[in-house]
Amino acid sequence: MTPPVERILVRCPNWVGDVVMATPGLRALRRAYPDAWIVVQLPEGLVPLLEGSGYCDEIWPLVPRRAGISALRLEAKRLAESRFDLGILIPESISSALRMRWGRVGRLTGFARDPLRRWLLDDVVLAPREWGRRRLVSRERFVMRLMGAVGVEIGVDGEGEDLSLGLCVTTEGEAGLAAVLRESGLSLAEFERDPPIVLAPGASYGDSKCWPADSYGALADRFAERGRRVILVGGPGEHSRIEAVRASMKSKAIVLDGVLDLGGLKALLRGARLLVANDAGARHVAAAFEIPSVVFFGPTAVSKSADNLAAIEVLETEHDCRPCYQRRCPIDHRCLRSIAVDDADAAASRLLDGKRSRPLDPLVRGAIG
Repeated sequence: MTPPVERILVRCPNWVGDVVMATPGLRALRRAYPDAWIVVQLPEGLVPLLEGSGYCDEIWPLVPRRAGISALRLEAKRLAESRFDLGILIPESISSALRMRWGRVGRLTGFARDPLRRWLLDDVVLAPREWGRRRLVSRERFVMRLMGAVGVEIGVDGEGEDLSLGLCVTTEGEAGLAAVLRESGLSLAEFERDPPIVLAPGASYGDSKCWPADSYGALADRFAERGRRVILVGGPGEHSRIEAVRASMKSKAIVLDGVLDLGGLKALLRGARLLVANDAGARHVAAAFEIPSVVFFGPTAVSKSADNLAAIEVLETEHDCRPCYQRRCPIDHRCLRSIAVDDADAAASRLLDGKRSRPLDPLVRGAIG
């Protein structure tokens, strides 16, 4: 007889967007194991993302490898003392499996692309052949398939299961937003009365994901000319891009440059009128709150995030080199440079006027190269 699963450790992804797209699977796991003690583990900076969600009992920050061997030993000791019955690994890395093994976590379950990872796991979840090595399937369905392997009831390829994203704004997150808005001369009440258009021109993944800074600046000016309040928001490491957008603008905007944690970002995007962003973390946070968004896809494939697009205008172009998934374009960045400001403005107007194109149309063409 299989012993009951009472203590579960879930290793979450390392990227904001991937964590957000994992929330349907985390929610399904919570429903399948309502009495289990569920802990999710993810990089420290991402912890506020899942706060308030109710999908787990605790959120543990992941010890970074640069912290050194002593810190990693302490983490392994904590895992071992917690006596987890089951370890669910969403990332497909060898290191994530090694760390759970070192912490003597119970049955390890995950996908595997290489022999060493397969050897480290107790239960290897088979990926459908049509996903390919790049796993060209939405992360929501990817994670749901993984949860199905640990007893969560799911349909075929996630069909019939609730794939909607789920985040929660905490009182701490709202207070953090209020504090930074005050420093910019805007009260939270004014923010709520006249929701802004938020521009998120950065991407921690790399420059290849970013629509040109001068294009963002020109679009922001058009919004400002029509009397819209504009907020530029950037995370850690995105200062130079935020500055480039601001320098290209003729109008003024509220600039939140690295001053919001993810709790505050959730509060900001939940209250936005519209988001314009690259295919990066902010756009997934906005999608969780069903905020209308214009999103630029360059080196990435829409198929890896093809669910939860109902409020999104996808802008992409057809080029033989995409999707390449390179962090920096080795040629001329044609995939994003060929999307005109006019096309982005038209997409934004459709969303603001409630007259958007087909809800799940994967290609809204700008200039086609």
